[in-house]
Amino acid sequence: MHNKVVFQAAKSIDALGAPVLRFNFRGAGLSDGAHDRGIGERDDVRAALQFLIGEFPGVPLLVAGFSFGSIVGLRVGCQSPEVTQLIALGLPVNNSDVSFLFECPKPKLFVHGSYDEHGDVRKVEELVPSLPGKNRLVIVEGVDHFFAGKLSAVDQAITTWLIEQVPVLKK
Repeated sequence: MHNKVVFQAAKSIDALGAPVLRFNFRGAGLSDGAHDRGIGERDDVRAALQFLIGEFPGVPLLVAGFSFGSIVGLRVGCQSPEVTQLIALGLPVNNSDVSFLFECPKPKLFVHGSYDEHGDVRKVEELVPSLPGKNRLVIVEGVDHFFAGKLSAVDQAITTWLIEQVPVLKK
């Protein structure tokens, strides 16, 4: 929740006037529970979505996640009818099953570092155009998994894409 990439994504979305909820998965930070390798964490995402649905009834939702959070968030977001767009930052394709994405036609933004050690950029470049739906891949050149020194490029990618997706949002 306090990771600089997660914080930047939340800041970018908030700057457009959209409500944002950041949370820790079970066992992270001061949260209860123990890490469950992506299984139980899906329930964490579902609980967060249910909270947002209660707070903002009828409002289309966006799920954005970084690294492990992108895998869990995409998986749940693809299945949730309330979620209309998805953002994956630093998708860890090297050691994650992303086959579920081939059944997800929702619009998706992928932001990836050219030297991401957890997601070979070539794999991501092959994956994104093969997925259903309107998808965009933004490669941030010269950075690793944590986008060190280039968080402004993450902000630009998110802001540009979201304004195109949801024209009522404006910077």
